Amino acid sequence: MMPRLRERYIKEIIPLMMKEFSFKNVMEVPRVQKVVLNVGLGEAIQNIKFLDAAQKELSLITGQRAVVTKAKKSIASFKLRKGVPIGCKVTLRGNRMYEFLDRLISIALPRIRDFKGVSGKSFDGRGNYSLGLKEQFIFPEIDYDKVEMVHGLDVAICTTARTDKESKTLLRYLGIPFKS
Repeated sequence: MMPRLRERYIKEIIPLMMKEFSFKNVMEVPRVQKVVLNVGLGEAIQNIKFLDAAQKELSLITGQRAVVTKAKKSIASFKLRKGVPIGCKVTLRGNRMYEFLDRLISIALPRIRDFKGVSGKSFDGRGNYSLGLKEQFIFPEIDYDKVEMVHGLDVAICTTARTDKESKTLLRYLGIPFKS
């Protein structure tokens, strides 16, 4: 079965984008390539259990096993050595990506306290969008009582758009609420 957001993209958003940007071919229309979720835990240097808990929570949120990321180089002021695990990440593509985006847009973002929309300035110039979340409790999969440590996570949405304007329009049509 096709995810709800992907179906909406194919039936509604592609024709709207073709009309708005006067694309001649359907393949020119920007689409979401992948969504990368990243959790960086500097506290994992002292206590490795925090990293295990973050990995389990990220796997619960996405439905895909999280990969542990390691330090690329040593930094003495942070007491960090090369190769020490300091975070975890998940890369979502295809149906899982659309299902996660649907849950993020319709369930998680509205649960943020005093939410007025996401910033429209977090584009990188090539059509990719980054979003930082302060805590993992906004996702309904996380059980508040079983959380060992409150941590944030970064969500990077990579699109095939050539400009930030095309990307912002695509994300707005998908349902991401930008500040006005």
